[in-house]
Amino acid sequence: MTALPRGESPGPSATDDDSVGTDESATAPASAEDADAVADEGEGEDEAGTAEGGTPAGDDDAAPALSEAEAELAAQRELRERIEKRKAEKEGPIPAGTKLSGPAADLLAAVRAVESGEKPGDAFFDSPAPSPARRSVPAPAPVRERAAEPVRVAQGASAEAVAAVAAVLAEGGAPEALAGPAAGTLGAQAAETLRADPWLLLSLPGVTPEHADGFARALLGDGCGPDDERRTAALVGWLLERAALQGHTALDAVQVRAALATRAVTDPEEAVQHAIAEGVVLVFQDGPEDEETPGADAAHAADAADGTAEDADGGAEREPVQVLLGLDRYALAEESLADGLARLVNACEKDADWSDAAAAAPSPSAAELIRTAAAHGLVAHTGGEAARAEPAALIAAANGLGLRALGATHSADGRQRLAAAVGEHGAAVTLAGLLSGSEGPGRDDEGALSVDLIVVLDAPQLDVETGAMLVESLADGTRLVLSGDPGVLGSAGAGRVFADVLAARACPQVVSRTPDPGPIGELVSGIGIGELNQVEAPGKEVVIVPVRDAGEAVHRTVQLVADSVPRVIGVPASDTQVITVGHGGSAGTRALNEALKQRLNPGPGRFGGFDPGDRVAHVPAPGRTVPGVVVSADAEGLHLDCAGSPVVVPQERVAASVRHAWALSAHQAAGMRWPAAVVVLPGDAAQGLSRPWVYTAFSRGERHLSVVHGVDQALPRAVAQSPAQDRTTRLRALLEASGG
Repeated sequence: MTALPRGESPGPSATDDDSVGTDESATAPASAEDADAVADEGEGEDEAGTAEGGTPAGDDDAAPALSEAEAELAAQRELRERIEKRKAEKEGPIPAGTKLSGPAADLLAAVRAVESGEKPGDAFFDSPAPSPARRSVPAPAPVRERAAEPVRVAQGASAEAVAAVAAVLAEGGAPEALAGPAAGTLGAQAAETLRADPWLLLSLPGVTPEHADGFARALLGDGCGPDDERRTAALVGWLLERAALQGHTALDAVQVRAALATRAVTDPEEAVQHAIAEGVVLVFQDGPEDEETPGADAAHAADAADGTAEDADGGAEREPVQVLLGLDRYALAEESLADGLARLVNACEKDADWSDAAAAAPSPSAAELIRTAAAHGLVAHTGGEAARAEPAALIAAANGLGLRALGATHSADGRQRLAAAVGEHGAAVTLAGLLSGSEGPGRDDEGALSVDLIVVLDAPQLDVETGAMLVESLADGTRLVLSGDPGVLGSAGAGRVFADVLAARACPQVVSRTPDPGPIGELVSGIGIGELNQVEAPGKEVVIVPVRDAGEAVHRTVQLVADSVPRVIGVPASDTQVITVGHGGSAGTRALNEALKQRLNPGPGRFGGFDPGDRVAHVPAPGRTVPGVVVSADAEGLHLDCAGSPVVVPQERVAASVRHAWALSAHQAAGMRWPAAVVVLPGDAAQGLSRPWVYTAFSRGERHLSVVHGVDQALPRAVAQSPAQDRTTRLRALLEASGG
């Protein structure tokens, strides 16, 4: 590895020395991955996804892109309806354990009284109930909670409904721009609904409790207070929506009560109980199953939710159990995913003979994967970048056996690399494209994907809702292989599907023995086990560039991309990707992109801030970052070239769904690789560093890695610290309870 003196570009004279560092955030208790995930989530607020103002990631592309986005949304809605229908047909409450317990089931039964007209709580279900919709509209494909696709839904709202909502918003002092999203989220009667319950404003992206409180005071005057049940219920839902942005599918009830207390709620326990009764959230009890009467269970459920559980005798307190609160959309997704995975495990033909294909495999690890997939309906495969050759060999072998085999990746870049490895263009698709129907073999008459074997690469990027949609799309007997590198950052959406499947040992696991080659592979392998080693890089594969402050970090980054890397390494600026800790700050993606544009493609930004030749990131759905280049613009919108596919983003969607992308965050870069990567670590990034972030960022470069290093010892400390399970989910327990 080569360290350069300050002010000197990597050149022929640079010598090997110094150690490497990197990172951003991602591991800390829910907030690390969060910082990057939320910001990246679609650039909503930052890069190009769900705009904080409530507009979701660029979902509207004209022509091909627009139809793809619409197809993703339609596919998600259809699959969610199937999930709900199947769940509704199941008798009784969700099973106990970490599933819905007996007590919780009684509470849920009370909520379900909605169907019989006993309670007005339609919002508990995903059915199109116009009134108490306390949560955002389901997001599209790679689903990210905040991506409630308000714009898509608003397009279906009538002009009269939008105008009526705008009038109520104006009366309450809220921005008129929220009228469309509100009408789409709350339905045709949104104006009346908001007037009756102003805190439903919290269900819109970008709205904070302070905003909602001010709106409510303006509408209700003295008729509202901090303990208003409408307010407390909305706050509970809002807390869980925010947690979903951090990757959680559920939260400990203790955390929720504590958070409510900070929001001036005087009786958090009662507030939680009310939210459960109203169907805003579901309650789950994580602990040993009880053999008690239903009445005793019901009592304990109520007590558990407010933290006062006692033994049925009325004497000693029961052994503490974790009580989780969750939104029904994630509860349904995790339940459906767990059931679907169990179905695939049990429905697969176990005696298939693929021995000849295994014998012809290119490596021992590939042979092991082929043999394991032949005998099991669900398989987990772990390994680094070089290990992707093994699922490629499996796909090729299965196709050679006459099976319909397919590989699905997180990004178009991953799809191209997989297709090249398999040797067949049609053998690789993006997962989003597969589920939307814009890629892949299509579906049979029953709606199942026409495949016999599907390998999902980049599995750590799989969130629970996308995972549920996938397994719901697979027919009995289909083989599913989840393949990925467990060291990278997790999904932008809620959940930790791959990690939970591995932790639950829900299926056979094949661990690749194929190491990533070269100095970068050696460096990244060390990071994966908590060691930041100095590696020999005779070809300047790894270079460390020390900096003193953020200003110098930006200057050196531009110098590296525009001059040093092309001159010394031979990789042009167009093939070099800058990765930094976040979007804000003096050396975040915004500042870096501004500086890089001035150097690499200066222009007036006459197309909404963009010029032809600008490198951009387009977000057709939350959680999906699609790199592209600006081609032109006209009345139709901004024309992009995204990996060879033309995309047209309507003018009104450009600001919310397109950002410059010479620099990306690590979450946005996950699932993609470039010939060269420049990782920028300014001094203010130290608190966001974690091993998964460093691992992800450092492994994005194929031939070269430059690290603009300004965090001193924070880097090795972050790498040495074991990653914590920073997401609260239920999938692992559900899988363990189902026996895999």
